Amino acid sequence: MKVKIFPSLIVIIFLIIFFIFYKGLQNSNIYIPQSDFEKDIPNFKVKIFNTSKKINSEEIFKNDKFYLMNIWASWCVPCRDEHPFLMNLSNQKNIEIIGLNYKDDIEKAKIFLNQFGNPFKEIFLDTDGTIAIEWGAYGVPETFLIYDKKIIKKIIGPLNENLLLEIKKLIK
Repeated sequence: MKVKIFPSLIVIIFLIIFFIFYKGLQNSNIYIPQSDFEKDIPNFKVKIFNTSKKINSEEIFKNDKFYLMNIWASWCVPCRDEHPFLMNLSNQKNIEIIGLNYKDDIEKAKIFLNQFGNPFKEIFLDTDGTIAIEWGAYGVPETFLIYDKKIIKKIIGPLNENLLLEIKKLIK
């Protein structure tokens, strides 16, 4: 009798485990962050790149003006890829590009800007990554289009030709 119960018990346990895994596979756990939304910009105090001065975010962003907040680092390979697109946008008169240098060495960031050009009107330092977290960033590069002190578009990953055209359409 014991000989017949043991294999039956193993089969039942196997079927229960199979059923649990099968149900788990049916539920999609893929998270796609929302990129089109209006959200107030976070309040923060940040150190200005290449100085010892700090500035409050309320002094940076003005109403009725477009800003592009780009989170970047010199060690970030996709940041190098998107840099020509930022340089292109820096020629637009109706938008200001703000850079947030993320967990970077200041000297390497200076070399990066000297080598590729500086598209930023202002650059701020985020040495420990807390400001990027307040913005809801997942990593670098990330870009936020801001108007009237509200984030109107969030771009995860490097800018490309299509995103550049989309931004130019939005800021017209």
